[in-house]
Amino acid sequence: MSVVVFDMDGTLTDTEGLWDVVRRRLAAEDGVPWPDGATQAMMGMSTQEWSAYLVDEVGLPGTPEEAAQRTIDTLAELYRREGVPTLPGAAAAVRRIAERWRLGLASSSPRVLIDIAIEQLGIGDVIERSLSTEEIGGAGKPAPDVYLEVCRRLGAAPGRSVAIEDAANGIRSAHAAGLAVVAIPPHFHPPSEDVLALASAVIDSLDQLDVALIDSLLEAR
Repeated sequence: MSVVVFDMDGTLTDTEGLWDVVRRRLAAEDGVPWPDGATQAMMGMSTQEWSAYLVDEVGLPGTPEEAAQRTIDTLAELYRREGVPTLPGAAAAVRRIAERWRLGLASSSPRVLIDIAIEQLGIGDVIERSLSTEEIGGAGKPAPDVYLEVCRRLGAAPGRSVAIEDAANGIRSAHAAGLAVVAIPPHFHPPSEDVLALASAVIDSLDQLDVALIDSLLEAR
């Protein structure tokens, strides 16, 4: 059986930049300079991985658990107060694909932020399985674990399924899991050409994501 699995941050929600703003703000509050490459390094990491990175590499004081809680609490407050910033056509694209295939969601965001985003997008009735990398032992993207587990829970073969991704580590993750990848490169730290070459299709926006495109990728498998 085939399924379609969506990433969330940067694919459906325009939140990659917000994550960066919040983490940099915490570092500034603690008087810690932001290292070169830290933003790109943490994209796709699980909660356990990026919180350890904030402490061990960026230099935030306290424990990784404390760094994670500060970050997540700040983001959750922003989401609830100001709404989750979504990408144009996100909910419509999800519903368009849901007319034909069962859907999953594979995200590096913690569960609380996934649930807020799904609720605000109004897609909870069509996302059958959503999974955070923090819920599978901390193996974040680019490891394939989260995509493999979403497919397993949906009873689908990864090699007969499609992932919708934006960032480099997410594309690597889905490709390593064996899914065909539709890449939608973001304006925020877009993937390099060698990473985009791993995708089966590269499109400019969610408006271009349709049944015909998914069909063509599955027929080629």
